[in-house]
Amino acid sequence: MNEKELQKQLQTKVRRKLEPLFIKYKMDFGGIDATLKWKPLVLIIGNYSSGKSTLINEFIGQDIQRTGQAPTDDSFTIITSDAGCEDVETPGSTLVNDPNLPFQHFKGYGEKLISHICMKQVASPVLDNLAIIDSPGMLDATSEKDRGYNYAQVLGEFAKMADLIVLMFDPHKAGTIRESYEIIRNTLPEKSGEHRIVFVMSRIDECDHLSDFTRSYGTLCWNMSQMTGRKDIPHIYLTYAPAEVKPGDVAEGWPQERAELIEKIKRASGFRINHILEDIDRQVNEVEMVAETVAAFLKRASKVYWKFANVSIAVALLLFFFGDVILNAITGSPETTLLTSIRMGPFTPFALILPTFLAVCSLMIGSLAYSKIAFRQLKKKAVANGAELLELDNDYRKNLWDKMSGKAKENLEALGPYDHWRGYGRSLTKIQNFLNNDLKKYYEKIVT
Repeated sequence: MNEKELQKQLQTKVRRKLEPLFIKYKMDFGGIDATLKWKPLVLIIGNYSSGKSTLINEFIGQDIQRTGQAPTDDSFTIITSDAGCEDVETPGSTLVNDPNLPFQHFKGYGEKLISHICMKQVASPVLDNLAIIDSPGMLDATSEKDRGYNYAQVLGEFAKMADLIVLMFDPHKAGTIRESYEIIRNTLPEKSGEHRIVFVMSRIDECDHLSDFTRSYGTLCWNMSQMTGRKDIPHIYLTYAPAEVKPGDVAEGWPQERAELIEKIKRASGFRINHILEDIDRQVNEVEMVAETVAAFLKRASKVYWKFANVSIAVALLLFFFGDVILNAITGSPETTLLTSIRMGPFTPFALILPTFLAVCSLMIGSLAYSKIAFRQLKKKAVANGAELLELDNDYRKNLWDKMSGKAKENLEALGPYDHWRGYGRSLTKIQNFLNNDLKKYYEKIVT
């Protein structure tokens, strides 16, 4: 089975088995659905003068994107190649409404973003099974209000979809852009794995001499250590615009660095299935924790329910057989009790009315006591400290809880007193079976 067939089979199974569960736990299935659709994606990000467009044009072999040291494009531009659709530009309003493309969930970010998304289809064999996303340059003094949409969140959504992220730096602004810090420190670690990110310092040909280059490179390494929080600095690829550099000015190793970077981008399509499985694994583990929290709470609620139910049933039985006897002893009414009519006769259906009423009242009072008092108190405690419902016995589960506690709280608050009858335990089992059986089989298929 080739990768496309495997991806299609996985898409069918995931939709059938997981989409209802994601909906049940108020989780967004759009992320997984988008991951399964379409082509491998390479996301290019960096500040406005970092050489993104130059790299893209060189990779494609055509001048598709405008270049320059001033901001030239403030849109997310998806560039790809499709047979019979050459030199076609599709606006964002069409992209976000096409069910065959993975961009539908961007509708939620509003018209401002939609007007800043487009797709360019070009004739390029390197893009037959690949799409490149050129992003708006990160700026130093911008805000969400200025752009009209949450830039970090949108970039995070594209990063979650991407099979490779190329993060580019200008040697003259080596990692000092404010949005760079936010993206590297928070957005990318949350939305994508470190192994998907490639760091690039471009325009190195503009350094006047070796000391300028060394200073810029050192500054970038220092800033990256602050932004990533890592002591070890990942490999930083070096690149330049070959058209702007004379052959005699090319330092030893520069062409090799550029060639390795281009080759890594070309190989992005080979990471697709692995990344799809990683994303599914991550998101299903997230919904599993929410489901585990809900199931643990409902298990506690069920125990409390049965305590109230058993007491209510016992009291209802006593009142059914002896309630009218007690009333007769106190008030003298009714004249004939249920037991008397059964023992002495004559028995009439009217003798059942008062005992039945008393028994039903007992059951109703027990039900109200459980639903209006006991269940509410139990839920209030669980919402306030949901971590008590789980065993957070390792760092992974603790970090996952930190991420999913808000969604778990949302699900707990939505629960009703009798939701333990709605099969939440079975839903948790289905999620665990998918992780332990179905997903494991797909991992084995790509290994073999």
